[in-house]
Amino acid sequence: MNSILEAMLSKYNPKNNIDKENAIKEIVQEVVLAGLSRGGFFNKAAFYGGTCLRIFHGLNRFSEDLDFALINKETFNIEDYIPYVKKELLSCGLDMDVSFKDKSKDKEIQTAFVKGNTLLLMMNFFPSSNESKQVVGNQKIKIKFEIDTDNPSGGTTEIKYQLLPSPYEIRIFDEKTLFAGKIHAIICRNYKNHVKGRDYYDYLFYLGKGTKINLKYLENKLKKTGKISIDTDLTLDMVKDLLKERFLNVDFNSAKEDVANFISNKDSLKLWSSDLFISTLTMIS
Repeated sequence: MNSILEAMLSKYNPKNNIDKENAIKEIVQEVVLAGLSRGGFFNKAAFYGGTCLRIFHGLNRFSEDLDFALINKETFNIEDYIPYVKKELLSCGLDMDVSFKDKSKDKEIQTAFVKGNTLLLMMNFFPSSNESKQVVGNQKIKIKFEIDTDNPSGGTTEIKYQLLPSPYEIRIFDEKTLFAGKIHAIICRNYKNHVKGRDYYDYLFYLGKGTKINLKYLENKLKKTGKISIDTDLTLDMVKDLLKERFLNVDFNSAKEDVANFISNKDSLKLWSSDLFISTLTMIS
């Protein structure tokens, strides 16, 4: 195995093929971030979402995708950064396909994917494991990364540094802005077939850390999605009322089913209910 991948894998202790796949995905995510950084991507965009929370704030759940937003509205094309991602992957011995979603550059959200054969990746990362060789031959590991090109103003960013796969610089939204974005998702996300329980898991994680809200950024996002009128001055009490309305109408059984696949300690979900989440509103500041 490539020595860089070996160093990155050393922090994992996978017990089965699901754990191994998740470890591979997380390592590939960090290699993608390094490639984007070397291409100057973070001069224009900032990192946010569950994977950002896992890498930089210690969130103890798996997160599938990479989410970014432009800092300022400007001309942007995700295709410009794909060669840097490919180069970084190859430098780590990862022969994976990197492509953008056709015509996505004309939309508010631009999307790209990194894909690789699961069996080949398993054999690369875990060459001595017989269990790894039992993966179906046509199975794919896929990492999606999305860029919001019309992000509202008010977000605050900070610079972080990572040492592996080799030192690189990355811009992320700060914790208050990340929390504001998560609250916006809880209030506004349209649940179709199931509740995205990961939103609620992350919400409790922020509260447990005592994270405050970037209220101005949340206000601008709520205005953008039409949840509040353009002339509204958002207050903390209004935020709590909006959250309470959502908590009263969420199917928390569906939420628990969604997030259970992404965490190891499923016992932490037993108390999830409207009453529990409504009780947390006093902790928001």
